[in-house]
Amino acid sequence: MGEARIDKWLWAVRIFKTRTIAAEACKKGRISINGVQIKPSRMIKPGEIIQVRKPPITYSFKVLQAIEKRVGAKLVPEMMENVTTSDQYELLELSRISGFVDRARGTGRPTKKDRRSLDEFTAPEFLDEFNFDFEEDEED
Repeated sequence: MGEARIDKWLWAVRIFKTRTIAAEACKKGRISINGVQIKPSRMIKPGEIIQVRKPPITYSFKVLQAIEKRVGAKLVPEMMENVTTSDQYELLELSRISGFVDRARGTGRPTKKDRRSLDEFTAPEFLDEFNFDFEEDEED
């Protein structure tokens, strides 16, 4: 197949769980080709690179085959190639480590477990190993 609708393709290659969610992402400006935001009805061709913004990172996928019928997960590598740069994955890792910076709205305040892991993350461990005495000894 030479061309496919972007919303159908995003659903067919399992980037989004439903076509409705894929179309919604297009309408919200989260899908772009060459930096240009596109509509769900935009036709795509093999060779095009599609950027999908799922905060905190932007994934990039190269279209290998333009399909509109959903395929099994094992066939996805034949349909598209993930060309996301490594610096984007570093952003994902950083947000996973911090975990609290971009806390999902409506999840309420951190639990005791969240607080402990945050304390553990922010407290410098090396200070616990040494008992520094910052007061100077007075010499007679």
